[in-house]
Amino acid sequence: MKKITYGKVGDNYDTKDPIKKMAQLFARQTIIKDKSGFFETSDSRGESAFVWQMGNILMASVVEGLGTKNLVADEMRKISQKTFYDVIGYDTVATIINDLITVGAKPRVVHAYWAIEDNSWLQDKARMTDFVTGWRDACKVSMATWGGGETPTLKGIIEKDTVDLGGSAIGVIDPKDKLITDKKLKAGDRILLLKSSGINCNGLSLARAVAKKLSKGYATKLPSGKMYGEAVLTKTNIYAKLIQDLQGGGVNIHYVSNITGHGLRKIMRARGEFTYIIEKVFNPQEVFTFIQKHAGLSDEEIYQTLNMGQDYTIFLPAKEVKRAQEIIKKNKFESIDAGYVKKGPRQVVIKPKNIIFTSETLDLR
Repeated sequence: MKKITYGKVGDNYDTKDPIKKMAQLFARQTIIKDKSGFFETSDSRGESAFVWQMGNILMASVVEGLGTKNLVADEMRKISQKTFYDVIGYDTVATIINDLITVGAKPRVVHAYWAIEDNSWLQDKARMTDFVTGWRDACKVSMATWGGGETPTLKGIIEKDTVDLGGSAIGVIDPKDKLITDKKLKAGDRILLLKSSGINCNGLSLARAVAKKLSKGYATKLPSGKMYGEAVLTKTNIYAKLIQDLQGGGVNIHYVSNITGHGLRKIMRARGEFTYIIEKVFNPQEVFTFIQKHAGLSDEEIYQTLNMGQDYTIFLPAKEVKRAQEIIKKNKFESIDAGYVKKGPRQVVIKPKNIIFTSETLDLR
C-alpha cells in the first residue's frame, strides 16, 4: 500500500517551521515600549498567544485559521444534503479561542475573516444560516462578543464556491497573576491530557487524501456505522470556561499546550530542558485508527500529525491533580493523569506507544 504522509499532501513542517521562526524573529524587532511599560510573550518558544500590558491588566491576542475542514463539509453535503456548516462556523472560532486561552486569557472579542471568490458564496441561504449559527454558538460557549470582521472577495486567489476561514480574538488576563507561561513549568509537574472530540481542525489534508482513495469516499462506513465524513466533521471542544473554572477554583496551572499541528510533539512546546514522560494516553477514536490504516502510517508518524484522542495538555503540581480533575469532570470533559515532567533533554516519551519525539522534531517557539 502506498503511504500517505502529511508532508506529501500539502503541509510540510520542515518547510513551514523555519519561515515561522524567521517571522517571529522579525516580529520582535517591531516591539515598541512606552512609558507605561510593555510585557509580551512573543519571544518565547512556548506560547500560542501574544500578551501585552495595558495599565494594571494584561491583554492577549491571537489569529488562527480553520484550514480545509470546510471542503469536507462541501463533499458531505452532496452525500447527505446537510450543509454541516454549523460545525464549520463553530470550529473556526474553536481554533482561535483554544489558542488564546492557553495563556490564561478570558476571551472578550472575536473577529471574523471570510475570504471568498465572489459574492455567490454568500447567496446559499441554508449554508449561511448554519454557518453564522455555528459561529454565534461558539462565541457564546467562549463567552466572547462577536465583533464583526472582514469578507473580502478574492477572485483569482480563492477557488470558486469555496471559502478561506479564519479570524482573531482578544482576551484579558486579570489579575495579572493568572498569566500562564512556560516560566512556571517545573520538574515534577503532572501532565493532564484532555480527551478530544475527534480530529478537530488539524490534519485535514491527510483526512481528505484518505477519502480520495476510498471507493465510497466520505460515505465509507466506519466500524460503528457512522460515515467517515461525519466522523471527520465532529465539533471541536472549546475549553474557555474550563480554564476559567480551574483558575477560579484555585488550581495553579503551570502551563497549557493546545495539541494541534505537530500532534503530540506539542507537549514539549515549552522552553527549557524538560523531558515529558507520558505513561497513559486515551485510546484514539475510530476515525484516527481508520486514517492511520488507510494512510499506511506508523504510530510514530500518526502521533506526530494528529491529536489521536487528546487535544489539550495541562501541566500542574501533583497536589492539584485531584481538584483539577473534579473541575474538568464537572465541565463534562474527560481527563487522565497521563505522566510527569522531569529535568532532562527536551523530548516527549510516549511509553504506551514506544515513541520518543526529540527536540529536533519540533523546532518552534
